[in-house]
Amino acid sequence: MTTAATASTASSDPLVLLRDADGVVTLTLNRPAQFNALSSALLTELQDALDGIAENHSVRVVVIAGAGPAFCAGHDLKEMRASRDPGVIEDLFKRCSRMMMTLVEIPQPVIARVHGIATAAGCQLVAGCDLAVASTEARFATSGVNLGLFCSTPGVALGRDMPRKQAMEMLLTGDFIDAQTALKQGLVNRVAPPAQLDSEVMKLAAAIKGKSRAAVSLGKRTFYKQLEMNMEQAYQYANQVMASNMMDDDAAEGIDAFIQKRPPKWREAD
Repeated sequence: MTTAATASTASSDPLVLLRDADGVVTLTLNRPAQFNALSSALLTELQDALDGIAENHSVRVVVIAGAGPAFCAGHDLKEMRASRDPGVIEDLFKRCSRMMMTLVEIPQPVIARVHGIATAAGCQLVAGCDLAVASTEARFATSGVNLGLFCSTPGVALGRDMPRKQAMEMLLTGDFIDAQTALKQGLVNRVAPPAQLDSEVMKLAAAIKGKSRAAVSLGKRTFYKQLEMNMEQAYQYANQVMASNMMDDDAAEGIDAFIQKRPPKWREAD
């Protein structure tokens, strides 16, 4: 069933649609006429939806999608241009950055389902998700430089997803790359024909959903934390995490199931 993530204050239509299919929650950006540009109101609804999901242990995987012909065209430039107050603009970027950080911080893996264009902060949204599956017709760009507005915040996510020189080329030229190039450069995990995009997303979600919730949540948190450490620190931290993980009930069940050649029975969500 599809519902609004929150009530929209700017329109009778919700700006984020929420659909739960047996633990896989899809959040659909719902401003199709504006190519799902990240307005202030949309950011609020998306943040509220993610905050709620973080506390819901029945949600195993999150999918971010876009309604209409595009995934996301970035920030709403008309809305931003209407304000000449630097404090308002800075607050908007802070809220967007908070939302991007929430994608990393919530315990559930987040998959971007990308069709059409993903530009500027929309490309950042793809890079900010843990995983991404793109249609063969998807295109990606950090095009702010074409408007005299360098994509500094998208560069934070791109620089952590892609090789440095490829990220810099996107940021400096504003040129589009296609889905296959995005796959080669590490921006997306998989590419599928448009008719198979949803099935490919759900295939990836199902592969994750079948694993221990506790192990997936722990693994996501550990992966991002160790990236900010030097190698020696990362190994020390990972050693401690794995030793603690070995004491977990799901780890004991998983190892026993492997030895006994049977499917594991993971602990249910608390």
